[in-house]
Amino acid sequence: MRKIIVFLLFTFCVIEGQAQELKWFTNVNEAIKVGNKENKPLLLFFTGSDWCGWCIRLQKEVLKTPEFAKWAKDNVILVELDYPRKQYQTAEIRKQNEELQQAFGVQGYPTIHFAKGVTKNGKTNFQGLGSTGYVAGGPSAWLAVANGFLAQKKK
Repeated sequence: MRKIIVFLLFTFCVIEGQAQELKWFTNVNEAIKVGNKENKPLLLFFTGSDWCGWCIRLQKEVLKTPEFAKWAKDNVILVELDYPRKQYQTAEIRKQNEELQQAFGVQGYPTIHFAKGVTKNGKTNFQGLGSTGYVAGGPSAWLAVANGFLAQKKK
């Protein structure tokens, strides 16, 4: 019995550890540098983290799962572009997020854009690969949609 409890505790810790190891950038320019270095597109997560019910649901059902964590480490650079109502944000991050919201034409949350970013002479340009939001069916359904967009990266 003791071995079973130790095994379950170990398994739980490993799963939790995997989900927590993900690096979410909030500065898009830093993310672009890493993306270009690693030859990975950006996953731009437009969210209202402290008020948007569908955003919270997407986080719980997909973005905080071990399946997503494994996939994300291999395929994308994660960028969270948050529009909170209660949490503090620096003026610089708020301005960056508003500019990106306009640039990508985001009108609702959650919205996730897949894009390659290039910064030249202080100006950032994006090559869009596709966008999605909440997809019912858990991580496997959401990842199937995401993989469809990433297949364009290879073209």
